[in-house]
Amino acid sequence: RQYGGIYSSHIRDEGEGVFDAIDEAINVGKGANIPVDIIHMKIAHKKLWGRVNEIIAKVQAARDAGFDIRANVYPYTAGQNNLSSIIPPWAFDGGREKMLERLKNPVLRPRLRREILNGLPRWYNHYLATGDGWAGMILVALKNPRNTPFQGRRMSELIAARGGNPADVLMDVLIEEDGTVPTVFFHHSEADMQLVMQQPWTSIGSDGTAVSPDGPTGGQHPHPRYYGTFPRVLGRYVRELHVLTLPEAVKKMTSMNADKIGIKDRGRLKPGMWADITVFNPDTVIDRATFEDPQQYPVGIEYVIVNGTVTVDKAQHTGATAGRVIYGPGKKSPGAM
Repeated sequence: RQYGGIYSSHIRDEGEGVFDAIDEAINVGKGANIPVDIIHMKIAHKKLWGRVNEIIAKVQAARDAGFDIRANVYPYTAGQNNLSSIIPPWAFDGGREKMLERLKNPVLRPRLRREILNGLPRWYNHYLATGDGWAGMILVALKNPRNTPFQGRRMSELIAARGGNPADVLMDVLIEEDGTVPTVFFHHSEADMQLVMQQPWTSIGSDGTAVSPDGPTGGQHPHPRYYGTFPRVLGRYVRELHVLTLPEAVKKMTSMNADKIGIKDRGRLKPGMWADITVFNPDTVIDRATFEDPQQYPVGIEYVIVNGTVTVDKAQHTGATAGRVIYGPGKKSPGAM
């Protein structure tokens, strides 16, 4: 708190425990007297779809009581985690190597198989949370040559090709991939996502990183939000569906995000501010990245100015590298004690 920071929380549980997890994040903010930002707020379990209004009400009640509780959201009904998240928690005790030993242990296989397919009390099981079971998972990155043909494809396809018990296929693949397979999970609903997006205290965040179709990131199969989050909001949720107005959407992408992390000189078109400017055509801007083919740039963004330097000119990168590290309010000035 003394550094002007916030509690930015990837909450403990987005499934059946989401209601307690939202309470927990709010209570941390209350106890520490610090702003809270709930990361990509959603209900990610098919049996709870339609109840997102309940967690919205929890945040609104805290705000009405004078506490600074906010959230962000991305415009997709899938998130990204790891295929290993379907392995029961106890199997991770001691770290990844111990987990792999347990997956190889034939004595433990029946227990693991049963718990993977049926779940455990108070454990957020991604397999049970998805709206379409094994078909609700896209495999993002695979290294073993036996598995690489399935990169970018559904887990159900890999299971069908292998044959046998799906839980055994899952465990075998994790063994072959050294315990980690980045995976997209389709686990929340469009209606819930739109309702969160419309709240006046939610901003837009991609939950992604900077990637390129060329170079070291070109061989990956990332979540399409890495490329498409902001143009998707402008094209689909503003122009096509009218979920947000254009001014609301721009505010949620710019000044709201700058304000919540204490950046005072960015996020607005205003004299004295740094000139970080995106010039887009509201009639054409849209994402092109898909879950099947995510490495695609959007269209309709003609110019990007970074720190006053034209970086994208007529939709082409100029080669300029005007970016810089942005420090929050807690950074001490040179010589400060």
